[in-house]
Amino acid sequence: MKRVRAVAKLSDAPGGCLVASNASRQPSTAVYRHSTLNSPTKLPSQTSSQFKPVIKLLIPTRHASASAIPTYLQKTPLYDMHVANGATMVPFGGYLMPVQYKSFGVGVSHHFTRSHASLFDVSHMVQHLISGPGANAFLESITPAGIKTLADRTSTLSALLWPYTGGIVDDTIVTRLGPETFYVVTNAGCREKDLEYLTGQKAEFEKNGGEKVEWKVLNGAGLVALQGPLSAQILEELIAWPEENQDIKKLMEGVMIKKLYFGSCQFIKIKLLDGSISDDVLVSRGGYTGEDGFEISIPAHNAVAVTEALLRNAGPERLQLAGLGARDSLRLEAGMCLYGHDLNDATTPVEAGLSWIIGKDRRTEGGFHGSDVVLGQLESVSKGGVGVKERRVGFIVEGAPAREGSVIVDPDGEPIGRITSGCPSPTLKKNIAMGYINTGFHKAGTDVEVVVRGKKRKAKVTKMPFVPSKYFKPTKGVDSSVYSNTELAAITAYEQRQEENYLKNVTI
Repeated sequence: MKRVRAVAKLSDAPGGCLVASNASRQPSTAVYRHSTLNSPTKLPSQTSSQFKPVIKLLIPTRHASASAIPTYLQKTPLYDMHVANGATMVPFGGYLMPVQYKSFGVGVSHHFTRSHASLFDVSHMVQHLISGPGANAFLESITPAGIKTLADRTSTLSALLWPYTGGIVDDTIVTRLGPETFYVVTNAGCREKDLEYLTGQKAEFEKNGGEKVEWKVLNGAGLVALQGPLSAQILEELIAWPEENQDIKKLMEGVMIKKLYFGSCQFIKIKLLDGSISDDVLVSRGGYTGEDGFEISIPAHNAVAVTEALLRNAGPERLQLAGLGARDSLRLEAGMCLYGHDLNDATTPVEAGLSWIIGKDRRTEGGFHGSDVVLGQLESVSKGGVGVKERRVGFIVEGAPAREGSVIVDPDGEPIGRITSGCPSPTLKKNIAMGYINTGFHKAGTDVEVVVRGKKRKAKVTKMPFVPSKYFKPTKGVDSSVYSNTELAAITAYEQRQEENYLKNVTI
């Protein structure tokens, strides 16, 4: 990778992205390589269920020493809390992140998430606000998502795509907050690449006549994932209703979380331990574990207080901190990709088994980066399309677990694919993996072999997710409307005020 030039602030870079930060620590200088943004010519090649005694949460009273920490690694707002609770901190995505906790290891955390609830610090993820009259068209140009049909306060999994090739720059969640306002989350490990990409694409979009796009990166904002079957109960107990909102409380108390379905979001206030009330936080129902849960975006000045409130109010019997180790095994059981392993710049959504992220209207209209390539791949060769030579699938592997890089072979010993993620499944007590395999071998039930430590191991192509997802979705055929038109108008006005408050505090 060529050496890049640094800029003092993002607004100095081409495209004029603004950085919103009210963190106590100054974020590291953003860097860019603007010359290769629009059409990359060189892309990287693809390369126990019993619980231990529950330990009470420890809240730090002073900052932990950072004398032995490399200066280039950043800390999330919750770093001191992790250290106080015995976390093993490791470099990940440019941050020091907890991989597990001394008294609550990876396996125990995994099972606890499936049976109770866990709280994951994901503040290293990059949170963006994209708004303005050109926001809709801009997002439709760089992602295959059906932005036009995305309703207010709903989200969709999508991907940033390279022009011409349709390769995946990064996977992302896009949430529509309003007609011209979007909340977008991208991966920490792709931060420099994504900021460089968005800078160039925004500049190119506006240069070619696109309407104005405002883009802010929410540096310093907290982001936690509350995951597990007890998540809704834990969150609902902490919803605060200020005095001026008592009329709305009568309408929404006890109903708000019940009507907040998977893929939707809401702004709420949280009761804090000192008796005060937080500023509005953005609560999105979903997550990376396959369990019911919420991802909560928190203004930086409230990040620690909101996290403490969740943990203390729930108590260790219901909620525990969890780290990257459990997050990885949970996401693999849920069949979810990890960028840089299961996805990369050379992989298209169709090859990655993510055809479903392409909006219905986009399949006919196209108009997104690489649409000629991607849409051609949707139809197999037998049906007159281009198809794909390989695709991402799941595997159950006998014997030793297959790790990333393990070669998949056919009955004659010929290579036909490779493993990109793999681990023993704590839930299934089997070795699970995902990877890419040649078309023709991709159907569920196909027997193959995987070379593990020089030995061939029997494996079977398996549908994903490996463990059934438990997302909270509306019951089909049931009318979800519980309000009159007058009540809906009052609620809409209240929600607009909440949104304005969140945007004001998170971008200070």
